[in-house]
Amino acid sequence: MKITHISAECYPVAKVGGLADVLGALPKYQNNLGEQASVIMPFYDLAFIAKNKFKKIDEGKLKLADKEYKFNVLQLLNLELGFELNLIDIPELLFKSYVYSSDDTKRFMAFQIAALHWLGKQTQLPDVIHCHDHHTGLIPFMMQYCDEFVAFKNIPSVISIHNAQYQGWFSYEQIDLIPAFNEEHSGLLDWYGNINPLACAIKCAWRVNTVSPSYMEELKTAANGLEGLLSHEADKCIGILNGIDTQVWNAATDPYLKMNYTVSRNLSGKRANKKWICDTYDLDVDKPLFVFIGRLVYEKGSDLFPEAFKQVLNHQEVSILLLGSGDPETEQELLDLKDKFKGKYNAYIGYNEELSHVIYAGADFLLMPSRVEPCGLNQMYSLRYGTIPVVRSIGGLKDTIVDVEDGGFGFTHSDTTVEQMVSSIKRAATFFKDQKKFKKIRRQIMSIDHSWNRSASVYIQLYNSITNR
Repeated sequence: MKITHISAECYPVAKVGGLADVLGALPKYQNNLGEQASVIMPFYDLAFIAKNKFKKIDEGKLKLADKEYKFNVLQLLNLELGFELNLIDIPELLFKSYVYSSDDTKRFMAFQIAALHWLGKQTQLPDVIHCHDHHTGLIPFMMQYCDEFVAFKNIPSVISIHNAQYQGWFSYEQIDLIPAFNEEHSGLLDWYGNINPLACAIKCAWRVNTVSPSYMEELKTAANGLEGLLSHEADKCIGILNGIDTQVWNAATDPYLKMNYTVSRNLSGKRANKKWICDTYDLDVDKPLFVFIGRLVYEKGSDLFPEAFKQVLNHQEVSILLLGSGDPETEQELLDLKDKFKGKYNAYIGYNEELSHVIYAGADFLLMPSRVEPCGLNQMYSLRYGTIPVVRSIGGLKDTIVDVEDGGFGFTHSDTTVEQMVSSIKRAATFFKDQKKFKKIRRQIMSIDHSWNRSASVYIQLYNSITNR
């Protein structure tokens, strides 16, 4: 089966969040199962692009409103990703040092149009076009109703919702960005008086999936305005839990780690990574180390960290290390804590892929107090590295983490509040004191399989259900 994934992100080329990790792994695992999966994404001006070689395989023109743009299609020469990677190069719009901006309507509209133009030239069209998030949300509509893409009318499309909070709304004043179509279909674009790419994708795609079963259910009551639509389209919706790339996230072989280790031998390597972290960031290696890795945004509950950390550090013998960036006010508050809790707390504002791997390996506990977490990958990474998650039980976190008091292997709380976050940290710190139980759980979680193998198979079953295979 020929599967084409279309996305704004793909690890390791361009990563803002978990979307990139999915696109960097799912096609590879689908190919491992004997399918023919590839990825189309924009050609950005990013570090990976500068370090690698590409060949031009096609060129073309597209019209966006009253302006014409030239585009090239480039293909990555390095085949180590495990799938074919094709990139749409529109220098004026896409070749930027960032992925997202305030001009994304025009940028990603052009990207979607160019991707379909190029695919339409192929001698063999895809069996399935798999779109990801609102940046590609108008593709299912254009495949069905735009005059210049009539060749795609009978090609099945799938939309994966990685985060329904972001929908790509734009006003009808920009409707001429969309290629010509019969106006009788304009209602498919509309959601409460705006053009809503994600809503349109839910209406037009043959199948809709979210990245965990619990998130699919949660969206029926909390989807930033799309609740009724998702309930109406429930028959074509499914939740499929993301996996992780266990070749990349492997404590035994990870090149970023200070010392590799496995669950069966040399678990002391985890201690070595913790020691490096504590030496580097002035923390006590003998205290339980709690960490956060991610975006400092409301959805992640990071606005509560300053107060929660104060309460914990004033009363508990623990260490806390944070790696992330986002809201400037939150960043500053977290930086201000460094002097007050010297030797107990530290923060790295920004993102560092290598450091993140070492932190997963060296930490004792991972904090994820998310208000919204469609799937979450960080908790799966932490399990893989023997780091116990402390999470709010929501979305994919609910599907993957069971509290120790319920016979599980993590610490959960029901709501994102300072009080509940602090309480869970206290429970975890107390649990740490019983090293026999703690080490038993550590070994247990390292054996949990969250690889993409199963999830990739479920996606193929989904495709088969709409391609008569």
